[in-house]
Amino acid sequence: MGNDFEYDSLYFVGAGGIGMAALERYFLAKGLRVAGYDRTRTALTDALAGEGVEIAYDESAALIPQYCRDPRRTLVVFTPAVPASHSGLQWFRANGFEVLKRAQLLGIITRSSRGLCFSGTHGKTTTSSMAAHILHSSPIGCNAFLGGILRNYGSNFLLNAESPYTVIEADEFDRSFHHLSPYIAVVTATDPDHLDIYGTEEAYLESFAHFTELVVPGGALIVHTGLKLKPRPADGVKVYTYSRDAGDFHAENVRKGNGEITFDFVAADGTVVKDVSLGVPVDINIENAVAAMAVCHLVGADGGVMRQAMATFGGAKRRFEFWLKEAGEHGRVVIDDYAHHPDELKASIRSVRDLYAGRKLTVIFQPHLYSRTRDFAPQFAEALSLADEVILLDIYPAREQPLPGVTSEIIFNAIDCANKVMCSKQELLGIVAERDFDVLLTAGAGDICDYLPEICKIIGQKR
Repeated sequence: MGNDFEYDSLYFVGAGGIGMAALERYFLAKGLRVAGYDRTRTALTDALAGEGVEIAYDESAALIPQYCRDPRRTLVVFTPAVPASHSGLQWFRANGFEVLKRAQLLGIITRSSRGLCFSGTHGKTTTSSMAAHILHSSPIGCNAFLGGILRNYGSNFLLNAESPYTVIEADEFDRSFHHLSPYIAVVTATDPDHLDIYGTEEAYLESFAHFTELVVPGGALIVHTGLKLKPRPADGVKVYTYSRDAGDFHAENVRKGNGEITFDFVAADGTVVKDVSLGVPVDINIENAVAAMAVCHLVGADGGVMRQAMATFGGAKRRFEFWLKEAGEHGRVVIDDYAHHPDELKASIRSVRDLYAGRKLTVIFQPHLYSRTRDFAPQFAEALSLADEVILLDIYPAREQPLPGVTSEIIFNAIDCANKVMCSKQELLGIVAERDFDVLLTAGAGDICDYLPEICKIIGQKR
């Protein structure tokens, strides 16, 4: 951290968040003491505790450890999902501690390394994870702070003290990515989201435009073709485009068959990496791979290393994750995906259709946030109408209070498929037990994934 960091301990308010966990592990590896608070005990908080993070599950300031009570020696980090009324956070502020958002701390890290920052409404977890896996597999190496747990490593954090590069998932929620200083920035998509924060699509696009200004001179900006975004790069920043089929970086000679996807990667300088096979063979991952490989190519990764890494990339948990894959052409399939924006959901459903053409597809969807449901109910219904059968759960509130008149019903009523049902989480397993599934997709950013072990057990008992 060099001269940027003068503390010997950190306290994380919201310590169980996936992004916070990576920072906790980073500073533990640097030899600092780390503690924190989270509302809920989970497998992740248990893992962190086992690694040396002291976590409390009550927000009382009395539970803050003694070594985190000196404002000269402890930095406090919080996630925007934690309310300002949090008593521990109030105690730190009242006692003169420096209190930073998680994104501000990531910003400090990017200023002391070469930040490879992946932004976008969707695709950023997968593209950043792919890039981290490529670099980790090469002599270049990287540190990585990711938004999902990589199945290859069982972690969302990679550490390499020798590498100058830091891969970061740049989150637009609460304008967090404005704290970063990217060496290379990627923008995967700018379909409006988080309108509870931004209000309008114009404000959302302006936030991304400002992000593009933050790339340091000598660096590069890589933007998906066809976006409404109007980038504003600084002088001395090279700008590239990418997509599946067009742009400075793109794919050619795409081949699909037997559950595999292979393509040739074409770089801006004319370099071609032939026969790239996707470890997670879904259509959307072609362009995700192009973006990841573009960044790695620009920092000098070898084509052969990139090809091998893409073939072995296992994906991030909850990003098109197979939970059940029975043998044979009629074997039952259960896939889980984090899709929580209508465009993500549509892409996910189409990917399943692509992989399992002609099979009956059931989607269990849990809407995430009242505000997102209100803003995009017709688009969610349009996406879900691509399925043969829909089971729609209640809204997962996350950080929000209920909004008048906003329930899953406003999506449900507009779904245009004959076989649809709405239920609570408590009723879900009973409904699953009553049905026969061929291909099942569970989707949403809430706690739907917690039900998957039991769902798979019920399906497994039917044959």
